[in-house]
Amino acid sequence: MIETSNLTKTFGILPAVSGISTTIQEGAVFGLVGTNGAGKSTFLRLLSGVLRPDSGTVLVDGSPVYEHPDTKQLLFYISDEQYFLPGSTPLETAAHYRLFYPSFQMERYEKLLDNFGLDGRRKISTFSKGMKKQVSILCGICSGANYLLCDEAFDGLDPVMRQATKSLFAGEMAQRPFTPVIASHNLRELEDICEHIGLLHAGGILLSGDLDNMKLNIHKLQFVLKEERPVQELFAPMEVLSDKCQGRLHTVTLRGNREEIESLVVSVRPVFYELLPLTLEEIFICETEVVGYDIQKIIL
Repeated sequence: MIETSNLTKTFGILPAVSGISTTIQEGAVFGLVGTNGAGKSTFLRLLSGVLRPDSGTVLVDGSPVYEHPDTKQLLFYISDEQYFLPGSTPLETAAHYRLFYPSFQMERYEKLLDNFGLDGRRKISTFSKGMKKQVSILCGICSGANYLLCDEAFDGLDPVMRQATKSLFAGEMAQRPFTPVIASHNLRELEDICEHIGLLHAGGILLSGDLDNMKLNIHKLQFVLKEERPVQELFAPMEVLSDKCQGRLHTVTLRGNREEIESLVVSVRPVFYELLPLTLEEIFICETEVVGYDIQKIIL
């Protein structure tokens, strides 16, 4: 488990991370969402021990990270701006990482390179951006680290490679203690893999929660009534988060129990009704509007 308490980092007069206190549970994919400049990269560097916080703490499985090599072996950080030794190949890069990760699985790494169509003896400088990202991800998987911190993990990957990477994460989590922490500016990119989501804005965590719990509490309903009546009245005392109407067709987003919502709409004998699945984007729009933010201006 990764725990941060009042984590703060400034560069000159610029606050990059401001008082973040959060918990990243092990064994679940944590998605960190935020615009460029929101503090995602700085936050990941603080978690990995690359940067020293100005104040606050980072604990990984109960131990501090900064200047603690034993704790750092539990983490593998993949920067959005990747760096490889000049003139190095994927195999030479893996040999370099073995110096810091004694449990590095070289045989498995070579097999995964082959599966991903990557030449282990070709200079990485000749690789595309997506191929370089694949090399980093495979190094992280084979390092034996329990926590993989990925800054824009899927940036540069084509749809096939994105799905292959997600499958690789899922397979690793099924076999051993493994927790991917994925930072992205794209909600849609994380929707089908993340179990826990945190929204970072202006250096602080604006919203953090379990995705399944969020989905259980918010529902989208479409319906047509025989006789029009105020939606707020129909669903009282539930909280109506949005109500869009096209002709007689209402599309309503509500906070409440699914069974109670269905019971209320059925009781007025609608011409038609249907409960619709919510996207991660829609959930975040609802949750952030409650705390006074317009997420569409922040991140979409």
